[in-house]
Amino acid sequence: MARTSIMRRWMINSVGITLALLCVFGTAFILSVRSYYHKSVEYSLSSRINSVESVLNQMISSNSSALNFDSLARELVESFEDKGKLEMQVLSSSGVVVVSSTGFDSEKTVGDDYNKAQLAENNRGSWVGRNDAGEHVMSMTLALQGPDGTVFGGIRYIASLAQIDRQIWVFFGMVAVVGVAVLFFMLIVNSYLVSSIVQPVSEINRAARQIALGDYDSRIAKKSDDEMGDLCDTINYMASEISAAERMKSDFISSVSHELRTPLTAIKGWAETMNQADASDTELIEKGLEVIAGEVERLSGIVEELLDFSRMQGGHLVMKFERIDVSAELGEAVVLFRDRAVRESVSLQYIEPESLPPVLGDHDRLKQVFINIIENAIKYSNPGGLIRIETADMGSSVQIVISDTGVGISKEDLPNIKKKFFKANRSRPGSGIGLALADEIIRRHKGRLDIDSEEGVGTTVTITLPVAPAESRT
Repeated sequence: MARTSIMRRWMINSVGITLALLCVFGTAFILSVRSYYHKSVEYSLSSRINSVESVLNQMISSNSSALNFDSLARELVESFEDKGKLEMQVLSSSGVVVVSSTGFDSEKTVGDDYNKAQLAENNRGSWVGRNDAGEHVMSMTLALQGPDGTVFGGIRYIASLAQIDRQIWVFFGMVAVVGVAVLFFMLIVNSYLVSSIVQPVSEINRAARQIALGDYDSRIAKKSDDEMGDLCDTINYMASEISAAERMKSDFISSVSHELRTPLTAIKGWAETMNQADASDTELIEKGLEVIAGEVERLSGIVEELLDFSRMQGGHLVMKFERIDVSAELGEAVVLFRDRAVRESVSLQYIEPESLPPVLGDHDRLKQVFINIIENAIKYSNPGGLIRIETADMGSSVQIVISDTGVGISKEDLPNIKKKFFKANRSRPGSGIGLALADEIIRRHKGRLDIDSEEGVGTTVTITLPVAPAESRT
């Protein structure tokens, strides 16, 4: 339906506009040719009138009687040499033909050229139309005036326009043939052009429908390097990105489900153990309560992270900016993980700065970023690994560097590490949204979060935050 509709609209519009232009220019051309030929005939008749006007006026001024005029008129007509080309008539004062070069007298007038000549200042009048025989003619009449200004007759020249009409029809036929040829050529060219556009559009439409139905492996064959080819590349790239996003989303759902299931399993297991245990076994009950409390806290952290991610996606992540001491927030985050680092046999070194300039930020959100990065460093470190945390005053900014000697990130995964739902190492726990959330928080602070990593060597995360302006430090 789309192909037919586009083809029809294209053809109707292009053919309609071209046909209208051809009609306009063709009509203008025919009219101009007709006007040119008519002007030529009119000029020829006017020349004839001019050639006899002076002679007639001289003769009329010396011969005023009607009888002498009739004799003069007959003599003038008889001596007319171009009888094969033109007809010459002598008219009476009433406009009736007195004598004609054709040898046939007529009491009927050809047109109103004689009446026009009597009213005109130059005593001339012309007319174009059909005579009594139905022939298309042009006539021009000179009204003759006596010494007292009275019109007593006229001289008329009549030229046939039949040959001119035939020539105009020849031109009309030529214009029509050229117009038809142009339309035919345009139809062929338009058909090719429309097909070259409609066919790729149809393929794009087919691929888009398949993508909409979930077939993200559908691709469009690129056949040209023009805008249509660019569109094909864009659609293919979009399909690849959607496919990757869908895979990451599936992995994310699987990871979150696992992350939620693990603490729930522990809580359920210890709850059942405590329920079956002897009430006097206080050590077991205390250990169970400790495990349950820890797993509940872990669940709470996962849920809070999901809620923050949802707020970030919806643009509702609230920030409360104020002047804060970054080293204090970083130090609190380090304290939270010292015991865990010891339990997992990971060395955690924090090189506390002497002093750092304040920054404008949300202390809770920044602490959340520090916690996420330090937790990832411990999570992806093997026993015996080292995590080093240090800061630096860069003048206009503050830098926090957190490095580890863990498993690292491959070169293929590193460009995607901050994308939502992406997990470079699926063998380790995590939802895949922590770094995306951390990067968004740092970006909201007008800072940068850079990650440098080498697989099997370790990872270095560098956070750069701008120093608070001078007016904000007071």
